[in-house]
Amino acid sequence: MCKVLRVSRSSYYSWLIRKPCKRDKENEDLSNRIKRIYEFSKKTYGSPRVTIALVEEGIPVSRQRVARLMKKQHLQSVIRKKWVVTTDSRHNYPVVENKLKRVC
Repeated sequence: MCKVLRVSRSSYYSWLIRKPCKRDKENEDLSNRIKRIYEFSKKTYGSPRVTIALVEEGIPVSRQRVARLMKKQHLQSVIRKKWVVTTDSRHNYPVVENKLKRVC
């Protein structure tokens, strides 16, 4: 496998036992918080709103970092169409009789 990846054996084994760096730990903690906020919002919050929620919690973070972590977790805001009334029942037009005798 080392030949395929073109790395030395010692580098590969040192990579295996290496502990995650501070930034990786922070990203993992931040990802959990982002997931919690995202689920709490019923999957409607995108990166701008999640960033605002994190700043309100006292976690200084940029929107770009939140967007990157959300993309990594496949979290995307669900945009719901607003319900629009299409029927106008308050009109003065004559109502056509029911020729087919259907029940409404």
